[in-house]
Amino acid sequence: MKLPLLLALACTLVLAGCQPQVSRPPCPAGKTCLAWGNNTEAGTLDPQKASLVDEFAIIGDLYTGLFTDGPDASPTPALAESWTTSPDGLTWTFRLRPSKWTDGRPVTSGDFVFAFRRLLDPNTASSYAFLLYLLENGQAVNEGKAGPETLGVRAVDPLTLELRLEHPAPYLPALLKHHSFFPVPAHVVTAHGDAWTRPENFVGNGAFTLVEWKLGDHIRVVKNPDFFDPGSVCVDQIDYFPTPDSVMAERRVARGELDLNTNFQSSRVQRLRDNLPGYVRTYPALATSYIALNTVSVPAFRDLRVRRALSMGVDRDFITGKLMRAGQKPAYSFVPPATAGHGDGVRLKWADMPFDARQAEARRLLAEAGYGPGDPLSVEIKVGNSPDNLLLSQAVAADWTALGLKVSTVQNEGQIAFSAYKRKDFQIGMMSWYADFNDPLTFLGLFRSDTGQQNYSGYANPRYDALLDQADREPDATRRARTLAEAEQLMLDEEGVIPVFQVVSRALVSPRVTGWTDNIENFHRARWVCVKPAAAG
Repeated sequence: MKLPLLLALACTLVLAGCQPQVSRPPCPAGKTCLAWGNNTEAGTLDPQKASLVDEFAIIGDLYTGLFTDGPDASPTPALAESWTTSPDGLTWTFRLRPSKWTDGRPVTSGDFVFAFRRLLDPNTASSYAFLLYLLENGQAVNEGKAGPETLGVRAVDPLTLELRLEHPAPYLPALLKHHSFFPVPAHVVTAHGDAWTRPENFVGNGAFTLVEWKLGDHIRVVKNPDFFDPGSVCVDQIDYFPTPDSVMAERRVARGELDLNTNFQSSRVQRLRDNLPGYVRTYPALATSYIALNTVSVPAFRDLRVRRALSMGVDRDFITGKLMRAGQKPAYSFVPPATAGHGDGVRLKWADMPFDARQAEARRLLAEAGYGPGDPLSVEIKVGNSPDNLLLSQAVAADWTALGLKVSTVQNEGQIAFSAYKRKDFQIGMMSWYADFNDPLTFLGLFRSDTGQQNYSGYANPRYDALLDQADREPDATRRARTLAEAEQLMLDEEGVIPVFQVVSRALVSPRVTGWTDNIENFHRARWVCVKPAAAG
């Protein structure tokens, strides 16, 4: 009997040795540490050059601007101690609270002036330069038609900042919490150039400061003792991990290697609720998943019939109900209905047609445009390699193949795919747009002819631009909403983009994590988060 017992014990030891070990970054004794799964590798931590939500997740706590995201993502005063607005709404004057950069230098209004001019400098090539067109002469400065000194920003004194606007913008506080409006340390950027965000050179003013960045592995930040409100910060150290493989990230969360992951594969939602009770967080987001057809480089996509056929041929009900399954809704408009100030009744004109009737009409439109069995339209989808993107691209490819198209798919790492989209080095791209602030303009501004890189489809219509200009100058909120709705309807009638579904934010958050507040903008500043000690044993 001893031999079977010894063999059983040996097998048990071998199996135990093969079990995955929990691997977490070391946490200093007596400190609170957080391991944060963050989807993709950050391409930059420079506020004026960043363009991705996953970059903002980190940047939003390394720096702070006049406003920041509250726990529910509402605009919360940060460096803005107080402010006044002129009667015409065109001049905003902010009194800054005293604060420091992490090298001990004071943060001044001049740092804001430097940052805003830098963002609009054509040499910076910021994807978000268009947001600062709101400032007087912002577009002229960005296009090299006016000098930076003409920009509507002025340091009245070291702690007083004046902004002069092109038109009234009651939503300005919500916009000012966007990373494009963060100050940067002029003395550090000037001294180190593009290398200023490396850990050895980094200087910030947020709740945390950068101490380590190992590409492809992690970014480590620690609590900034000189932050203007250190008492609001619970966590002492955060390690941000790129987690492009969401299924592997699930396992790391389950093992306790990650305290949270800011995404999970949508189709696995029920499995996760069963296996990780209390971890799954879903919430309707101010975001739309959509398809961009490159009308700049692909002549076929300049034909309205082709664009409409491809949009009609996407089975949104199957994608949301059978493929995604986490509460996403089919999208027949681009601005999410829950957006503040969104007009009612804006929809693709064919939205109520049954899907089989849409398919028949799509085939007719393609034939009318010259494409059919003897001469099928060949298209290529370029997509980031997240599981959800790959599932979506396969579903759309099948829908379009059923219309008679020849469809191929190219997979890229997310950063590479978006770099290609910005260069117009693609035929068809798949992406989601998350609101930068809660207003229809954050969605509709993408399709202005002068927006630049992030107008991936290249949609351009002078009438559309004029309607957005009209809305900008409309003081009455109801009339403004109607004008913005008219602009959106025009863009949809011209099939400027293919909206697919209204996004649901998805995260796995350990019950040990406190302060994580689900919100419609899906912004979560680590400043508000804490972690309960692990249970003994």
